[in-house]
Order: sequence, then C-alpha cells, then structure tokens
Amino acid sequence: MTRFRAYSTDSEDEQDDVSIASEPSVDNRRVHYDVSASDSSMVEDELEVSAASRKRSPSRLSSPDEEEEDVPNARPTVQFAASSKSPPPAHSAGNPSIIPRARELGIDPQKVHVMQAAFFRVPEEEAAIKAATQPASRKTFSLSSASHRKHSRDSEGEGIRGESRQRASFAQDIEPTPFRPSRKYARVESSDSAVTGNEAAYVDAGLALGRSFRVGWGPGGTLVHLGQLCGPQTKLTTSANSSVIKKTVVPLVSGSMDEVSETAGKLLSHHLKCTRIEPDADDVPCAIPSSDLTFSTFLPYFPPSDHTFEADLFRLGRALFDGIPLRLPVSTSVDIQNHVAQLRRKAALSKWLKNAVAASVDAQLRDDPSTDWAGVVFTHLTGYQIEKACEAAMDGGNFKIASLMSQIPGDAEFREDVKAQLRIWHDERVDLHIGDNIRKIYSLLSGNVHIQSGSKGSGLEQCRDVNVAGGLDWKRAFGLHLWYGEPMDAPVIDAFHSYEKVWASPSTSSSISAPSPLRSASEHSVVWKAPAGMISDGLYSLIRLFVDPACSLSQVLTPWSFSASPVDYSLSWHLYIILSRCLRIRDFADRGMPPHPDDNMDAGESQVEGHSPSADLLANSYAMQLEQAGMIQEAAFVLLHIEGSAGRRKAIKELLTRSAASLDDWTVRGLVGSLKIPMAWLNEAKAVHALYSGDVFTAYELYLAAGLYNAAHDLAVLELAPDAVIRQDLALLKEIFIRFNGHQVDGWHLRGKLFLDYVHAMTRLPELRDHFAETNAVPDAAEAAELEQLARSVPQLISILPDVLLDRCDPRHNAALAEMTANLAHRLDQVKPLAIQPSQIRAVVMNESTRLRNIQTSAYEKFLRSIAVA
Repeated sequence: MTRFRAYSTDSEDEQDDVSIASEPSVDNRRVHYDVSASDSSMVEDELEVSAASRKRSPSRLSSPDEEEEDVPNARPTVQFAASSKSPPPAHSAGNPSIIPRARELGIDPQKVHVMQAAFFRVPEEEAAIKAATQPASRKTFSLSSASHRKHSRDSEGEGIRGESRQRASFAQDIEPTPFRPSRKYARVESSDSAVTGNEAAYVDAGLALGRSFRVGWGPGGTLVHLGQLCGPQTKLTTSANSSVIKKTVVPLVSGSMDEVSETAGKLLSHHLKCTRIEPDADDVPCAIPSSDLTFSTFLPYFPPSDHTFEADLFRLGRALFDGIPLRLPVSTSVDIQNHVAQLRRKAALSKWLKNAVAASVDAQLRDDPSTDWAGVVFTHLTGYQIEKACEAAMDGGNFKIASLMSQIPGDAEFREDVKAQLRIWHDERVDLHIGDNIRKIYSLLSGNVHIQSGSKGSGLEQCRDVNVAGGLDWKRAFGLHLWYGEPMDAPVIDAFHSYEKVWASPSTSSSISAPSPLRSASEHSVVWKAPAGMISDGLYSLIRLFVDPACSLSQVLTPWSFSASPVDYSLSWHLYIILSRCLRIRDFADRGMPPHPDDNMDAGESQVEGHSPSADLLANSYAMQLEQAGMIQEAAFVLLHIEGSAGRRKAIKELLTRSAASLDDWTVRGLVGSLKIPMAWLNEAKAVHALYSGDVFTAYELYLAAGLYNAAHDLAVLELAPDAVIRQDLALLKEIFIRFNGHQVDGWHLRGKLFLDYVHAMTRLPELRDHFAETNAVPDAAEAAELEQLARSVPQLISILPDVLLDRCDPRHNAALAEMTANLAHRLDQVKPLAIQPSQIRAVVMNESTRLRNIQTSAYEKFLRSIAVA
C-alpha cells in the first residue's frame, strides 16, 4: 500500500491504513496525483473530495486501495484550502490512536468518536471549533516539485533553504517559506580563462601549478617557495606568479651557527654521559636521563669568567632547584629545617643575583666617571656591594652614612629610625636641600625601594618625588626588593611578589623596568620581530617557577624568553629534561596519567609517567635545529627522548633518511655504538638514498641487510630481474632470488619464485633432452615424473608471467616477458611438443615466430603419433 505524509503528525499506526471518513466536516480538500509522462501505462486522474462526494457510501470512501490501483506510482502534489465550514473529525486532530485501537477491539470507530466527544473535551477540537467560527481567509500552500529534492543548489537560483515545519492538524495554516536570496558565483568560461591551453606549461610553474604548488619545508629548515618571502603588510613589486622556484634556508638560531653548535655540543655531551640508553618494551631504543643530572653538573663547562646568558641560567638553576645541604642534626624539627632551607635558598639566590649584576654596576661606574660620591655609593648599593659602598662614602668624608650602611640589611628598629629621619626632613621641608642620591640611600636603608615622596611645599620650597629604582634594569630593581625591601628572614616569594606588584601595576609600570629579556646583538645575529605581548626574561621565568607552585613548564619554556629566535629550543629542552625528568620538580600541563604505574620502580630512574605531546614537540623542534647545524648524532640523541615508541621510531627513521648522504663511517659508529640505534634503520635510510640516486642493486642489498625483504623483493622483481633475463644471465637471476629462501615475503610464490622456476626449467629441460638423445631409450619412472611435472608447470609459468612483469610502459618488462616466454616454449617443445597448446599462451606475450614454431611442432608431433597408431 502506497503511503505518503505531507506535514502531518499522524502516528505510525495511522500511516498503515489511510482512510477518509464520510463526515460532513471534510472541507474542500483536493488531492491531485500528477502522473509522470515517462510511464505510458499511467493515466491522469483527479479525485476531488467535495460536498457532493459526501453522498457516496462509507465503504467506497474508506477504501484507499481502490484509488491507489487506479493511479500507481503517482507523485502527489497536495493543495490545502482553508474553509469556514465545520471542523474536522476528532480523529484527525485528537488522539490518533482511537481508530486503530477501535479496530483492534472490533468496535465501530464512529461510535467511539461520539463517546469521546460526549465524555471528554478534546483541546484540539475546541481550538478547531474556535478557528471555524472566525472569518474565512483562503490561503493556499503548494508543495512544488523542487522541494522534493534532497539537496537544492543555490547556484541555480532555487534558494530553497526553509526548514521542515510540521502542522498539528490540517485545519492549521502554514505560513509561506520566507524568501532567502541565493548567493551567486561568477563562472568564468573556459575560453576566457588564462589557464586554457597552458595546463602543461611546466616552464611557468606559477601558472601551471598555481593551485597545487604550495610552500614546502625541506631538510634542515630549507623552504621552497615561489616569489619573495614577506609579511602580510609588505608591499612587493614582483609577482609570485613566476616560473622560478626558490630555496631559502630559514635560520633557526639568532647567533652564528658555529657558536650555537659549540654550546649545544658541549651541553649534549654532558647530557649523554648522565643518560642510560636501552630498548623499551617495543624494542625501540629510549633515552632515560639519570637523577644525578642537575644544574650543578653543567657548571664545570662554564668558567667563572663566563657571564653569558647560558652560564647565568644554569647558575640560577643551581641556586633555586639543586639540593642544598642543611647540616642540621637529625633530631631537628621539620619547621626549623624548612626555615633554614628558605634562608639558605635566599642566600644562594642573593649570591647569584649579586654576581649577575656586577658587570652592569661596573659598566655604569665606568661610563659616568663624573658622578659624585653619593651617586657612586648608590650604584654600589644597587649591586649589593656593601663594602665598596662604605669605602666610597668614607672616601667622600661621610663616615655617618658609611656606619649606617655597614648595618645593612638591619633589623626592624634600625629601619624605623631611618624612616623617622626621613619624616623629619619631609616635615621640616629640608629635603629640598638634600641630594637625590642621598635620599635614595636613606630610602634603601629604611626599606623603601620604590618612591620617596618629597615635601609638598610651594615655590622654592617644593621638593619633587624620587624614584629609587628609576633607570635600573630588572635584575637590579628586583635585587632592591630582595636585599632592602623585605626583612632578612622573609622568603624569596615575598620579594618576588613585591617586585611583580610594582612593575605589573598600570600606574607604576612606567617607573620601573619590566623583566624583559636583554638581547645582545652580534655581527652574526639574526633579528626577529618580537610579538607585541609581554615576554619575560628566562631568568625571571625561572624565578617565577620557583616561587609559584601552580606555574607549569608550558608557561615558562617559551623560546622568546631564552633566545632572540622564536624557534630556538635548545635551552628550553635542557631545562625541561632537568626539571621534569631528573629533579621531578615540575612538568607540562598536558601530561596524562600513567596507564599502569609501576610502584616498584625508583622515582629517579622511572620511565615516563603518561604521555605529554608538548614534550615530544619540544624534542622534535630541538632536533630540527641540530639537524640544520649538521649535528646528526646529537639530533638523534634528542629524538631518543620522545616518549611514545611509535613516534620515536618514526622520527629517528625520518631523520636518518633525510641525512642518509651524511652517514659516513664515523657517524654510523656513533649512532650504533653510543646511541644504540639499530643498524637496520641506517641500512634502510641508505637504501632509500641509493634508490633515489639510481643505484638499484645497492638499494636491493641494503634492504636485505636491513631485513626488509618485501622492499628488496619488489626491487628484484621490477628492476633487477628484467635486466638479468635480457642479459640471459641465469646465474645472476638465481643469485638474486635465492637469498629470499627461508624468509617470509608477500606474494613470493606468485612473483619471485617464478624466476627461480624459470631458471630451473631453462636448466633442466636441456639436460633431459640431451639425456634422452644419448640413451635413445624410454625414460625411467623418476625422469618421466619430472618431465610430466615440468610439462604442467611451464605452461602455468608462461600464463602467470604477464601478471608479474606488468609494466607495459617499461620496455625492459616487455622484452624480458617475450624472452622468457620464447625460451620456455622452445625448451619444452624440444622435449614434449604437445605440452603447450597455442590457446594457453596470451597473444601479447608470444611473438609470431615463437607461436608459429609452437604450432608447427605440435602438428608434427600429432602427425607422428597418428602414423605410430596406424
């Protein structure tokens, strides 16, 4: 039974039996069936249900099967007209399960409807009655043929995107779908296109490959591109639609490559000494750093006279994170131990900061020799050089200030006394007659490291405020908070927050230096434009990591903080290894939980606890940087720290493949001996390079040495075997494929083994022929069985060969196929002519002479047999 539903809410049960009741409430409802013109058996018929049709018998109106038989496979176009006549029956707008339920019970559906109308008040029926009493408004809704399409095309102008809406009953009207203009796209005709006729113009790569050719990265940071590298706002005079393809080596470091390589090699050599390399559960070599690898172990590679950023970074790491011996009795309480540890940690940080700013203090004194004694004293105090400051004050004849400075940092009572002196100067308005540097010195002695306010007098008595930390770099500004701003027994976190509150405040950010990185430009440095956002110095970020337990490595290890290059990950990677893998202090925020933690494993020597994509990305980035510098062994060592076995294997193999041309004996010994990389991986990389260079036989041997028998088998079948067949070198052909015996090779019996069968047939058939010709006797049982086996296998071999040497565009395949087919047919015809029927050999694989000789031999053999029988 045909079913359809047009914006109705009928139930599934009601869809099975479509009936039209003969109630007078059925208003002018017309159903038109449009019969497709493609079916000649269909006839047009229009069934109109109107007031005149109500006189028909109920049985006639309730039989939709008869209507469907008249018009089979019709596609309806339904039109609904609103009318002011009586509302529809209850079963059309009320509970749709009444009529099916009445039929199941064998009760008259009309009687059930009357009973429901008498005892219950259906809300839908009440709404329909109210709608019927209102003035009629004739609205027509038509379902066009375009709406039957599953997808409409706006480009054709249909613009049908109205959402499917449902009506509660046929008495309710549906507003017409709002018009939505379709988007038009301009279509360029083929005759007007600039590409027409130039699709194969490979001379102009910008035209022929304009849509497919994109910027691509190569080994060692090589960038292949068209046109000129530029930024979004750069105005160029040349067009990128050029036939010239350019290769640009994008530098990954800011300084010279030699200096970077020297520093990286020094750090990685020490790292390798403290790292254990062993295969993991998947038999992939993995690097496991030792817990003995700390910041202190790197310091011997930086002499005391070395004040580079790298040296200061590792010295700061030692002061903040390396273990500090407390030398306290065992019975000391935990609180005392923690307090002593804080004091010693602060002393270590103070010592590092004093040494770090000594160069800038000396440079300031050297650049401004005309400074008075107060300026010299204050400059020494900014570097916490108390002894030199006292000597400078005494040289200037100010013994009182020298005696006060000798008490630095002083206790609370000392600070209050100095503050009282400053208040007296302020209240008496005599600070105008005191130099700014002297006021700064007294301000430091009182513990004020920010603004020293002046007296608010008027005219000549007005004294301006003094910014104590004005003009200082962030290290000395932070040192003022650490040395003078907080009490001596205050932890480091108090001084850090005090300094951060000052420079981060919008009202005071201009009066104090922010912890921005200091870039030391050299003649080999490459300048990148730093982003607009605030970038903290790597030293300051390391201090933040120490004082903030919630700070993760993801917020600290930004390349901009440690280098002038945004892609220099050398120091970031070393800090990650020490802080996360060795000291277990902090980790990346994206590290997952371990699937099966092993409690029996030591904390310092344990494997990775869960996977961190940021750690793998960091290792890959640093390895790419080392690869650009030509440090293949160092790059492979960094990649050994990738946590996933599959990713580690893939990354190392890709590195070896890209660097196959540089894998000399010294590099191979280092990779295999020190890093324990399998020799098979190196042979595979060399095989790919040899195949790229056109040395197929060397690639075949390297694949065999690497244990990749499938790849070697493909080369032997497609490249080496045709040449050996054409040269008729059966010994070489056998030597090529005999090496696969005992190894599992895909498709061996249908590909490589066929060449061994060919060698066997070409060798054994002449021997059998000569043996039969010499003895002139009937062959024994063994020889007969062998001959019968060859008679069956050679035709099968000839029929399979076209599927093995299948490249019809390669003349070597065609020549080898013809050669093998002719030789096999000729050899077998000499011994057993009727073994090969002409119909068994494809026409494409046998030349005319071979086919003719096979037919003649077969006919001659049949003739001799017929004579023998007669």
